[in-house]
Amino acid sequence: MTELIVESLTKLAGLIRTRRTSPVEVAEAYLRQIQKLNPTLNAIVTLAPDLMAKAKEAEARVMSGKSLGALHGVPITIKDTLETAGLRTTSGSAIRASFVPERDAPAVARLKAAGAIILGKTNAAEMAMDYTADNPVFGRTNNPYDLSRTSGGSSGGEAAAIASCMSPAGLGSDLAGSIRIPAHFCGIAGLKSTTGRIPGEHQFPPSTGPYSLGAVIGPMARRVEDLQTLYAVLTNERSSSSFSETLTRVKGSRVAWYADDGVAPVTEETRSAVEAAARVLAEAGMVIEEHCPPHVELGHDLWLKLFSRASVVQLRAVYAGREQEAGDFVSRRLATADQGVPQTLDEYIAVWMERDRLRTELLQWLETTPLIIAPVGATPAFKHDTEKVTAAGRTMSTFRAFSYAQAFSVFDLPVVTVAAGNSKEGLPIGVQIVGRPAAEEIVLAAASVVEEALGGWQMPALVVS
Repeated sequence: MTELIVESLTKLAGLIRTRRTSPVEVAEAYLRQIQKLNPTLNAIVTLAPDLMAKAKEAEARVMSGKSLGALHGVPITIKDTLETAGLRTTSGSAIRASFVPERDAPAVARLKAAGAIILGKTNAAEMAMDYTADNPVFGRTNNPYDLSRTSGGSSGGEAAAIASCMSPAGLGSDLAGSIRIPAHFCGIAGLKSTTGRIPGEHQFPPSTGPYSLGAVIGPMARRVEDLQTLYAVLTNERSSSSFSETLTRVKGSRVAWYADDGVAPVTEETRSAVEAAARVLAEAGMVIEEHCPPHVELGHDLWLKLFSRASVVQLRAVYAGREQEAGDFVSRRLATADQGVPQTLDEYIAVWMERDRLRTELLQWLETTPLIIAPVGATPAFKHDTEKVTAAGRTMSTFRAFSYAQAFSVFDLPVVTVAAGNSKEGLPIGVQIVGRPAAEEIVLAAASVVEEALGGWQMPALVVS
């Protein structure tokens, strides 16, 4: 059954549809892999108790000859911040440790409507607040390529489960790189779409207020083709074009690549991965130039000014009178929230308006350069409990190190992260393929070319040991 768990989600759906395997066989294969690896990785924190019953129902429908959805019988994992009816959803918070939603998030409901079966929930940072998957409810998730390192955050459990073949694919969420950074750390693919393309309701913390500018739910998988399959289901849109046909339409277009945003220097291997991805698109007929897009160097600072205070407001509301139940990161966030001079309302509104002005100028620039290749961050996966990293001789906070991811949340552009290289320690290095708003189809097509040329996801040694 090993071949089943390494297959793409798209291929699995096809095998089930043509009766070359059954939903029961697939579910059993993934359960065996979870039993083998999850005690070491701690990526899946809640298994769906009705998994096998749902698999048997799905098998009966296949045998009946009834019409089947695009994901019929395929197991899917869901980040523990997204509501799943009847299945515990904690957001990594001790305050919500026993919370069981009565409804599905719309994104989850769309997967189910397409025939997907919920396999379980995956670990996340407490309240989705940092670049780890560590919380006081379930503890930390380990990186499948090096157990001493984090799988990233806040969708780190999802990335680790997918990379280690405990799940074929699933849903994460992203406001500052929370899909893209775990995908980068764990060598898989992840899509941060344009806001509004995929329904974002019924996650916690909610994507409301300032968060609505950039917070999204999105698919994560080992292969880019699976991102496309999931994106079509999540948006209720079916593409009539193949990746090659899509790229033919934009052949000859300009593509900018850069590996220095002036905020966080990157490792030499990270720069090499970006350059390699650029060469691949040049060979595919694009016009490549090294050029830093306008205003991305301001993304890190704008992110802090737009979203940082909003996180404090949310945390204080959730933990009011129960601060002692917060984990380490949330406790520190609450304790230091009032350090420094607070923004006035006028200053906040001015930042919001400045963001909109800068975004308009960036979108104008993208009219002639519709694709960007950039690092995800300064380094590959860092060790557990790390607060600072060093790249190119400069030491910086782990948050600052991922300014590259933050910028495209601030400016609300669609991004696919895809594996494009490795560090000297054998850790995956992903790159961001960025496009114009609502141009997910083109971004996915470009990422598929990079994946095919550079290898994409590589099986961690512990999967076959």
